[in-house]
Amino acid sequence: MSDTDGKKPLGLRGGSTPGQVKQSFSHGRTKAVVVETKRKRVVVPKPGAGASGSGATNTNKPQGPGAGPTRRPAGISDSEMDRRLAAVRAAKAREADEAVARAEEERQREEERERRRAEIEEREREEREREAARKAREEEDAQRLASEAEAKAAESAAPAADATPAPKAERAPAGERAAERSPAKPSSAPPMRSKADREREERDSRKSREDGGRRSGKLTLSAALAGEGGRTRSMAAMKRKQEKARAKALGLGQKSEKQVREVRLPETIVVQELANRMAERAADVVKSLMKMGMMVAMNEPIDADTAELVIEEFGHKVLRVSDADVEQVIDKIEDASEDMHSRPPIITIMGHVDHGKTSLLDAIRKTSVVSGEAGGITQHIGAYQVTTDSGAVLTFLDTPGHAAFTSMRARGAQVTDIVVLVVAADDSVMPQTIEAINHAKAAKVPMIVAINKCDKPSADANRVRTELLQHEVVVEAMSGDVQDVEVSAITGKGLDTLLEAIALQAEILELKANPGRAAMGAVIEAKLDVGRGPVATVLVQHGTLRKGDIFVVGEQWGKVRALINDQGERVDEAAPSVPVEVLGLNGTPEAGDVLNVVETEAQAREIAAYREQAAKDKRAAAGAATTLEQMMARAKADKDVSELAVLVKADVQGSAEAIVQALEKVGNDEVRVRVLHYGVGAITDSDVGLAEASGAPIIGFNVRANATARNAAQQKGVEIRYYSIIYDLIDDIKSAASGLLKDEVREKFIGYAAIKEVFKVSGIGKVAGCLVTEGVARRSAGVRLLRDNVVVHEGTLKTLKRFKDEVKEVISGQECGMAFENYEDIRPGDVIEIFERETVERKLA
Repeated sequence: MSDTDGKKPLGLRGGSTPGQVKQSFSHGRTKAVVVETKRKRVVVPKPGAGASGSGATNTNKPQGPGAGPTRRPAGISDSEMDRRLAAVRAAKAREADEAVARAEEERQREEERERRRAEIEEREREEREREAARKAREEEDAQRLASEAEAKAAESAAPAADATPAPKAERAPAGERAAERSPAKPSSAPPMRSKADREREERDSRKSREDGGRRSGKLTLSAALAGEGGRTRSMAAMKRKQEKARAKALGLGQKSEKQVREVRLPETIVVQELANRMAERAADVVKSLMKMGMMVAMNEPIDADTAELVIEEFGHKVLRVSDADVEQVIDKIEDASEDMHSRPPIITIMGHVDHGKTSLLDAIRKTSVVSGEAGGITQHIGAYQVTTDSGAVLTFLDTPGHAAFTSMRARGAQVTDIVVLVVAADDSVMPQTIEAINHAKAAKVPMIVAINKCDKPSADANRVRTELLQHEVVVEAMSGDVQDVEVSAITGKGLDTLLEAIALQAEILELKANPGRAAMGAVIEAKLDVGRGPVATVLVQHGTLRKGDIFVVGEQWGKVRALINDQGERVDEAAPSVPVEVLGLNGTPEAGDVLNVVETEAQAREIAAYREQAAKDKRAAAGAATTLEQMMARAKADKDVSELAVLVKADVQGSAEAIVQALEKVGNDEVRVRVLHYGVGAITDSDVGLAEASGAPIIGFNVRANATARNAAQQKGVEIRYYSIIYDLIDDIKSAASGLLKDEVREKFIGYAAIKEVFKVSGIGKVAGCLVTEGVARRSAGVRLLRDNVVVHEGTLKTLKRFKDEVKEVISGQECGMAFENYEDIRPGDVIEIFERETVERKLA
């Protein structure tokens, strides 16, 4: 087989033009390649194909007026043909209109570009003129300084010239010499060009860009033969260049000046937060820290000194602040007098338990709240609004009267304007009545005494007024300044008089608030609702609380998701002195916390985090401040103290707080109650786990355990007790704590016996011959040996005989023989004291 295999070898045909192309490679290598240029191929039609071809061509060209039928395709009617022709004409008309619109838009764009270009040229011209004027001033100053220097030099050289004559030469002026030394610079301001010149130059440059710039990337034969086959710019690069030129011509793309910010810097700050405060990219801040040798992520904290270096590196200003400065955004604002408007008074109902506080409020509101309370006593603090017949709006707070709810009454007195002290006419002043008086005096609020239950036969209103004098409460009936009203919640007697007294007192106080400022209020009660989450009952004191407001309350923060008034209706806002339930908290706050509305969510988070950390530090400091000696002394003191550990879960924060305070008072030096944990909401698995680990029962007050918690408690043997009345809860805890008390051992003297003679019996030892002088002597009783009324021995009897028989007891007036266990030092004349020990079960008071 030959090398060609029957194929024609490659070669240059006679009709082609040979040439060479120089190819360039990397590292400076080149190679010459022989190429050929082919002539354009001319297609010659075959004989006989012209007729058919011309016929085919003529079908597409009009043949004059009579050519219409020949142009129409087969099977097309006249109407269809007319429609097609009309569609073609309409399309051409649309194209013409679009062309006119495009031309108009192009003309407008061209005018806009021309206007911007003229503005840019005008600015450049003014800049050049200013630069030329500045340079001219500099040259004039330089010439003036040079002339002054020449003049000084001439004056100093005049004496020398007089002494030594020099050949005369024509001296040029100082200005000309300066001009000779420094050749004249051409003027920096170019001559003004006409509009036609600018258009011609732009057209030429555009043509050169189209011809040279865009076409230069293609390799033609002539360019290849000329050796121009190097690397050229791509089409994308050419487009970018054109875009830059267009943006420059329109004055776009100018880099904005960097804004210098004042960055508030606490002791520690997270890298991401630092970048946000500087308005910089977090990646740039991390890169800057890496250059300093700190490998940190954007969610890690850094100290203030390092952050200050970063801020200065980015060109911003540093404002060092402490962690406590975060609360400056909620500082108290002084309201202007013109912004103040009247607000409803806040009245707190206080008094002893079962004196009719809630019943009196029910009579005013015409409702029945007391029927819904367990045991018929109030165990929650309630807030209500009442509109009187005269149209006045009053806000009432109903506080519990039980001794365990001291903190609730204190909170009610702190946020109130007027205290209504309810005293039962048949029971008079009681301990919680005195406590309520003290709360009202501490809060410095006016008091109105409502003497309730005046409808009872045993009612004595004058006795109440007299007993109040002992506590420095002088009513008007006793020539004092405290209003007193006799009322009856059952019959409705005196209710109108009470409301008039409240309205009069409110009018004297002139209560006003600014509804236009950011809201501030006090948390009356807080709870954890299963369906709604954390819920806080808030009494607005200043400003207006609206739906969507961001707020911080104690260690919690949130955004108002819903506002519910005392009637259970949803409202959009709450004005001053209006109690509402607030939904949207991230946790359950403490009762008594202050709610403040802030501007941003970041501020609320920061304040809540600071308060939470401060509370943790305070608790840690309280534990760390204890010295080793104190810990040892406490452990030694607690060695003999028994503890009853319990877990408490309640429905609201105030009840949980009251139960914990009541349980802390239960106990004595030998036993005490320790609350391991207390909270709000249903009993959960975590509560059961904690109770199992500590061996403590779980106390549920108006709450229940969920299904999983009940099953876990049954499996782990954890006791769960449910209560709805605080009386029963405290009594049961007292009984359980009493079980930890050691039984009291009491001695009961049952008889005395005098030793007449001492005998020595073999096998027994010394036996005392005694006469029972008082009571009875028993074999099982304990005995003491008295010698000259001094106890010399205490023990038990080894034997008790009557004559020769062993007996259990010997009555008074009879003789018997006694022998002591392990003791024989007995003498005639000694006295034996016989007693019995009995154990008595102790209980906590």
